[in-house]
Amino acid sequence: MKKILSIVCLILIVSCSEAQQIKHVVLITIDGFRPDFYLEDKWHTPNLKMLMQQGFYAKGVNSVFPSMTYPSHTTIVTGVQPAKHGIYYNGMFEPDTIKGKIYWNYASIHVPTLWQAVHDKGGKVAALFWPVSADAPADYLIPDNGSMGEANRIVYSKPAGFIETLQKDVFNDTGKINYGVDHNVAQIAAYVIKQAAPELMTVHFFSVDHFEHAQGREGELVEKAISDADSAVGIVWKAIQEKGIADNTLFIVTGDHGFETVTKSVNPNVWLKEAGLITGLKNGDWKARFLSVGGSTYLYLKNRDDKATLDKVNSILNNLPDSVKQYLRIISRQQLNSIGGNPEVEFAISGLNGISFGNAENGEAIKSIKTSGTHGYFPDTKNIRTGFIAFGKAVNKGSVDEMNERDITSVVIKALGLNFPTAEGKLPKGLFK
Repeated sequence: MKKILSIVCLILIVSCSEAQQIKHVVLITIDGFRPDFYLEDKWHTPNLKMLMQQGFYAKGVNSVFPSMTYPSHTTIVTGVQPAKHGIYYNGMFEPDTIKGKIYWNYASIHVPTLWQAVHDKGGKVAALFWPVSADAPADYLIPDNGSMGEANRIVYSKPAGFIETLQKDVFNDTGKINYGVDHNVAQIAAYVIKQAAPELMTVHFFSVDHFEHAQGREGELVEKAISDADSAVGIVWKAIQEKGIADNTLFIVTGDHGFETVTKSVNPNVWLKEAGLITGLKNGDWKARFLSVGGSTYLYLKNRDDKATLDKVNSILNNLPDSVKQYLRIISRQQLNSIGGNPEVEFAISGLNGISFGNAENGEAIKSIKTSGTHGYFPDTKNIRTGFIAFGKAVNKGSVDEMNERDITSVVIKALGLNFPTAEGKLPKGLFK
C-alpha cells in the first residue's frame, strides 16, 4: 500500500512540476500563415520546421467566419466565436455612410480576454500590433491601429513614451519605424522580453498577408515574406534564450487564416441596384445590401422584418444562371448560428472557384481581375486553414490533424493556470507532457 501511495505521490509531483514549469507564454501570429509553410519542403522556413519537428503542431487550424484578421485574432485571445466577442469583420458595418471605420479599441470586445486574465492574476502583459488592442490591459502595448493613423498608435502605446524609447534604444534614432517589416516587430518583441519577461506576450507579424494579397498563394514575394517571417520568429526565440527563460516558456506560432488565389470579382450589390433595392449606399438609401469582405459577403436588410425584400433577394440569387452560381455558396442563417457568425445579417455567401467579393453597386457584377489573393471564406475551405506550432520543455512532440482557433486560447489557459470559464475551446490531446 505504501508503495502504491509513493508511486501516486511521484506522479502527482511530476504532474505538478510540469504544470508549474510554464511561467511565460509568447504567442506569435503570422498574418496569412498556412500549414504548408512548415509542412512542405518548398518553403525556406528552417526555424518553423525546427519548432514543428521538436514540438507539437497542427496540420490545419479552422479559422472563424469570416476568416479575417480582426475576428480571428479576437477569437484567439477570447476563446469564443465572433457572435459572442462582437468583432464581426475588420471594419465596422456603416449602414448610412462609408467612412472606413475599423474595430481597433479594446472596449469593442464583449467578453473577457487572456490579457485581462493574466493582468488580474498580477502578471505582466505585452500586446504588440495585435488587432483590437488599443486601451487593452497590457503593460507593454503597441496597437494595430489599422486606418486610425500613426498619431493614435502613439497615444495608445504603453508605457508612456514607449515608441520614442524604441526609436532610441532599438533603432538608433534612424527615423520612423517601419512596422510592416517583421524583423522590426521581432526586435521590439525581443527588447520587451529582455526588459520585462512578461508572463504573456502576443505579437502580430503581418507582412506575409500583404504579399499574399498581392500575388496569391504562390509567388516570389510570398516566398521572401515567409522566409523573413521565419527569421523574425528566430529573433524572438533567441531573445527568450538570452533572457534565460527558455526552459519555462511556452512558445507558440500560429495564424489567423490561410489564402485563396483569385482571378475574378463578384459585386452582388449590382444585382440589388438593378432590382431597385439600392438607390445609393453612400447616403444610406437602400432596402437590402451586401457587405463584402474578401472571400465572403453578408446580406443586411434595412428593416429586418421586411420579408418581401428578403424574398426578392432570394429570388434574384435563385434565378442567376449556373455560370454565375458556380461562384456562390449560400451560408444560411442557421449555418451562421452554428459557426458563430454575425447575428445581424440574414445570410452570407462564401466564394467558390477563385472569386472574391466587392462592394461596387455600379458596373459589371462579375469581372476579371489581376491574379491576387484573399481570405474571408467559410472556415471549412481547405486553403483557408491556418497553422499552429507549440514548443517548449512542457510540450510533447506530436501533432493533430485539425483544431480550431478557440483551442489556442485553451492552450494558453492551461499553460498559465488561468481562471477563464468563458472560453469554449478544447485542449489539443497530447500537447502537454
